[in-house]
Amino acid sequence: MIKNISKHEMPREKLIEKGSTSLKDYELMAILIRTGVAGKDVLQVSKEILKKFPTKKLLALDFAEISKIKGIGPAKACQLLASFELTKRALEVEDNNLPMIACAKDAVAQLQELRTAKKEHFVALYLNARNQLLSKETISIGTLNASLIHPREVFKSAIDHLAASILIAHNHPSGDCEPSDDDLEVTKRLKEVGKILGIEVVDHVIVTKNGFMSLKNKNFI
Repeated sequence: MIKNISKHEMPREKLIEKGSTSLKDYELMAILIRTGVAGKDVLQVSKEILKKFPTKKLLALDFAEISKIKGIGPAKACQLLASFELTKRALEVEDNNLPMIACAKDAVAQLQELRTAKKEHFVALYLNARNQLLSKETISIGTLNASLIHPREVFKSAIDHLAASILIAHNHPSGDCEPSDDDLEVTKRLKEVGKILGIEVVDHVIVTKNGFMSLKNKNFI
């Protein structure tokens, strides 16, 4: 039991005195979850968690799964998820099955079918917090204008996919990359809705047969 451990061997004090590398996995977990449950101290709870979920599996858990662990309520679940995510970002852990969309060129690589399309296609790329592509969806086909592109259709999928941001794109069959007034109006409207929802529209890319334009790079947005 934790009450039988000397003060210098308590996880927090041990970390301060000897450094984090001196702590065992369950001691590190104990610092994160802070308290135990009725009949079990924090070290016992930590050991049980790690027995059920080894460290690599822990990093893959979501909020619902972590919240089901006895002794882990919503607040502790959020703390754990935040620490896991920081760890993955620091180590640049990525799902290699998800393409990275770091710039307009990366987006265009996912939109090659638009280059030869005879009609205008409006497409949304849904990204996670690490700018990895979660999903690509065609929102509309036809002339692009503000009345045809409704924010509800764009952001519904963003919410469904838990997207952190969206990159929107469409093609110009004419071959002219310059944005029209409707292009700019649609972009402005979607960015405003995105601000309200907390889902950023990071760029609007116009694709043609022989090139592309990023409205962000051209300071249109």
